[in-house]
Amino acid sequence: MQRIAFTMKLFPGFEDEYRRRHAAIWPGLETLLRETGIREYSIFLDEGTLVLFACFRVEDPALLEGLPAHPVMKEWWQHMKDIMESHPDGSPVTRPLKEVFYMP
Repeated sequence: MQRIAFTMKLFPGFEDEYRRRHAAIWPGLETLLRETGIREYSIFLDEGTLVLFACFRVEDPALLEGLPAHPVMKEWWQHMKDIMESHPDGSPVTRPLKEVFYMP
């Protein structure tokens, strides 16, 4: 398993809406993520900066390459683009993070 971490950013005033939408995550999206091999997916919010820190474990990182083309993923991005920084295609602006320390 490989750990993946990245940041995203919310627009001001949408903290509660972000939590609400993720509390009601679509079953089809959760199934897609699980079928892609994603496990232990967590998203944390720095309420002072509105930076979201996401991390998960994945069995085969190469399987992630197909997610952006999947219709459920595209639909989720459209659902979320009004409350966070997004690219023109609706995908969230992400900043990958490099691991510099790990203690198992």
